[in-house]
Amino acid sequence: MGGSTRIPAIQAAVEKFFGKAPNRSVNPDEVVALGAAVQADILAGNNKDFLLLDITPLSLGIETMGGLMDVLIPRNSKIPSKVGRQYTTQKDGQGSMRISVYQGERDLVKDNRKLAEFNLTGIPGMPSGLPKVEVSFLVNADGILVVKAKELRSGVEQSIEVKPQYGLTDEEVEKMLLDSITHAKDDIQTRALVEAQTEAKQIIESTTQFIVKNKELLAEQEIAETETAIQNLSSIIESGSKDEIHSYIEKLNEISKPYAERVMDEAISKAMKGKNIIE
Repeated sequence: MGGSTRIPAIQAAVEKFFGKAPNRSVNPDEVVALGAAVQADILAGNNKDFLLLDITPLSLGIETMGGLMDVLIPRNSKIPSKVGRQYTTQKDGQGSMRISVYQGERDLVKDNRKLAEFNLTGIPGMPSGLPKVEVSFLVNADGILVVKAKELRSGVEQSIEVKPQYGLTDEEVEKMLLDSITHAKDDIQTRALVEAQTEAKQIIESTTQFIVKNKELLAEQEIAETETAIQNLSSIIESGSKDEIHSYIEKLNEISKPYAERVMDEAISKAMKGKNIIE
């Protein structure tokens, strides 16, 4: 397209590269308008003979714990495209959830492009892990991204619309893709470390809450050993490697698993006392 396609040297270079003569039957000053007209005809449902596919040049996702990028729509997905995924709360009684939308190929959101952010409020107060929040991405035929978040138990919902390609040049897209390739190895290692750190923080919080709620059912030695294991794990979270963090998680699990199972058995036994079991 454009006036340069009339230059003989350009035509010769194209023919040499592709091994065949270029088609010059369309006026280069009109070709963009004609193509837009054809696409409009297809979107209107009138033209059934052609299929023009648009794709997403970069991945689209949201931020999860630890500042990680969770991709919902991968790059090169055809448009229109829709996908949904369920998430849950991090803390007991959490009444809202921040949905941060990003675009890019890196594992940490700080290295990607932030598109939008909104809060899903009105989530009923429940223990962490119980609320079910479905986040859905829809990229329509116009390239508009519609992000919806809905808490499935209560029905509360929030949504936002953004245009992922707005203000993004081809050069910037190429740079983001190149960066993802250049830093691929480091990103994989970073993601693994962040996931281990997040797992460690979660198990520390859940174990601490368990001890507080069931302190009268535990021996003093069990509590002391658990507190020591928690302190050791806490001290290694920021400075340790992925494998070191996992090893300390395993040590805490080895200590807490026996009494957690005992407390659970006692709770079931108490709940079933005096009741008949019919086979």
